[in-house]
Amino acid sequence: MPTGKYETIHVEHEKGADWLTLARPDRLNTVDKRMLAELHSYLDEVRERDEVRVVVLRAEGRAFCAGLDLDDQTAIDETGARPDGYAMLTDQGRYSQLTIKIRRAPQPFVALVSGPAVGLGFSLAMAADIRIVSESARFNAAFIKIGFSGGDCGSAYLLPRLVGSSVARELLMTGRFCSAERAVQIGLASECVAEDQLESAGRRLADDLLATGPTGLRMTKDLLNASESGMSLEEVIAMEDRSQMYCALTGEPLEGMRAFKEKRAPSYRD
Repeated sequence: MPTGKYETIHVEHEKGADWLTLARPDRLNTVDKRMLAELHSYLDEVRERDEVRVVVLRAEGRAFCAGLDLDDQTAIDETGARPDGYAMLTDQGRYSQLTIKIRRAPQPFVALVSGPAVGLGFSLAMAADIRIVSESARFNAAFIKIGFSGGDCGSAYLLPRLVGSSVARELLMTGRFCSAERAVQIGLASECVAEDQLESAGRRLADDLLATGPTGLRMTKDLLNASESGMSLEEVIAMEDRSQMYCALTGEPLEGMRAFKEKRAPSYRD
């Protein structure tokens, strides 16, 4: 997909993976209305693109995403006039839907986090399936620090599932920053690497994901999403059984087993 289609994000396609870059470095990649619209446009389109099997989310500059662009927000009226609650809720829903669309996309998302991931940026990182961080990465729920609830754009759902209830409550109720080192320790991130190694670590992970069967990879994301939503053991196993049969019908396991026996990389069709 040509990057010229967008102004605030860049999209590059390489060998089955889209590299989605937040590109407002002069504003610490804060999300304004244009970036919001462009992210929605991309996420709506990518779910229909079978040739995209993995999405790597990254950012330009010294921040992953410092949340909303407050200069672009009009919901809070400083004149003291009564705010339009319906309009505010509608706007809020547009931001929150980004989290849902990333989580529900058929492709796994990998977030490469360098610098601050604050507020909405924190939620976008958590929405990804896997996070790799550089040593400069820092996470915090900024909402609680400016008079809002600590739960925003899915953070109250995602964070306890990633790090457990006690740590999630600490971070969401205090707005404390979580360092890259602690993020790995508590399970918020899979790996912490040097700043100049972040992209190569992302490429290695993307390559490992792309080496799997296309259908099996998508079904695995579906299974994990379903399991995290509160299904019982029996329900998850039943879903696993059906997914295995579905994969078998695609012929991909046959190619995978042949490649294993022949000691070569499997060649799956997109």
